[in-house]
Amino acid sequence: MPELGWSWPARCVSIRDVTESTAPVAAAPAADPPAPEPDDKDWTWVLHRPCPECGYQAGIAPVEVAGVIRSHLPRWREVLARPDVAQRPAPTIWSPLEYACHVRDVYRLFRQRLELMLDTDDPTFANWDQDVAAIESRYWEADPTAVADELTAAGTALADAFAAVQGAQWQRPGRRSNGSVFTVETFAWYLLHDDVHHLVDTAG
Repeated sequence: MPELGWSWPARCVSIRDVTESTAPVAAAPAADPPAPEPDDKDWTWVLHRPCPECGYQAGIAPVEVAGVIRSHLPRWREVLARPDVAQRPAPTIWSPLEYACHVRDVYRLFRQRLELMLDTDDPTFANWDQDVAAIESRYWEADPTAVADELTAAGTALADAFAAVQGAQWQRPGRRSNGSVFTVETFAWYLLHDDVHHLVDTAG
């Protein structure tokens, strides 16, 4: 047979082939953001000297603790109302949303530990890894409106719990798994540093 000057493609292209090749491809799931460097520093030194990063100085009177916690709650709600609340300032630095999720969980944790200190003689707290908690709970995917409500509820409950502490209860001890010892009073100071520090982190 004479050559015709062209040859049939080795593979025929059908309408189905064209449809499949031009169909929109689903976007790949967004990768999880990189984890910040773990914060494994012992911050108990803030009980004895001012924090150079946020300016916090421990020593507030016990009667004032609950009021300070409550005063921070509207500030966190304002942070969470920002349109860019989920945006990280740098790849390995938490967004304001992630910091707010952390503070919400700190409020919940400290309420549990406060109750333990009041009900148990010199308890030892179970270890809590804040960096693992952030990843497991996927802080970066949280709904800011829901977090605002949850943080307010957790902070209010914690403030109420501190407001109920009386007299000698402020000197009841408790200790972290690394051996750091607190009284209820210094435990409150330690909490307030975490809260103030992260408000500074988020310009709240």
